Amino acid sequence: MKKYFLIVCCVIMMASAFGQQIKTPAPSPTQTIKQDFGIGNIELNYSRPGAKGRKVMGNVVLYGKVWRTGANSATVITFSDDVKIGDSTIKAGKYGLLSIPGEKEWTLIITKDLNVNSPSLYKEANDVVRYTARVKKIDDKVETFTMQFGDITKDSISLDLVWEKTMVSLPITSNTDAKVMSQIESAMFKDNRPYYSAASYYYDNNKDMKQAMEWVNKAIDSNPKAFWQHLLKARIALRLNDKATAKASAEKTKELATEAKNDDYVRMANELLSSL
Repeated sequence: MKKYFLIVCCVIMMASAFGQQIKTPAPSPTQTIKQDFGIGNIELNYSRPGAKGRKVMGNVVLYGKVWRTGANSATVITFSDDVKIGDSTIKAGKYGLLSIPGEKEWTLIITKDLNVNSPSLYKEANDVVRYTARVKKIDDKVETFTMQFGDITKDSISLDLVWEKTMVSLPITSNTDAKVMSQIESAMFKDNRPYYSAASYYYDNNKDMKQAMEWVNKAIDSNPKAFWQHLLKARIALRLNDKATAKASAEKTKELATEAKNDDYVRMANELLSSL
């Protein structure tokens, strides 16, 4: 009986030992980044290898060979809205991001394939667009392969790829103004019209200020205590060189914002008044 008990205990201990798992850091950790752009967003999922004492360019990253632009699985980029790269329109959807690195320039590839994690799987026939990017040398060495979005405007954004002392950039554009104007035109034929949003867009993009004034007045009619709308009216009036209306609207902003205990709008109203 004692012998049987010892055997059972040994079996349990061995099963417990073999069943344990040790969690360790990923050698090339995965990163997902999501950036609002235009009226949509761009999402990027990739794995980030490190230099780890190795020479990267021309060695870890081979020149003239298709690279998955990361480690482990294929790199995937998703556009929620149509964009342009160069002269090519990229429809909203999910794509692979590949590259062919070179010493002086890289070929950056958007492909229909989502599973290219080795050069042998690459099919040029599935390219959506190719872009030639010049290599920029940077002063500080970057240990971990990094992709990030920069230089963001309403119509353009840059996807920057950085590793070791090399950086290349993929410019992406969107005809944001046309898309927003189309939304405004459509929305103004509906019952719940976005007067304030439309007026704000017209002001921010220096469009027809008389139309912007008409819309902001309608927004104020429906919500007269909205101090932010009075401030927009003051700014539009100032652009129309109507200082009397600008002053009255700024004073109204200050009054309502004070009641609402919103110091930011009190400050902005005072700034506008001091500029008159």
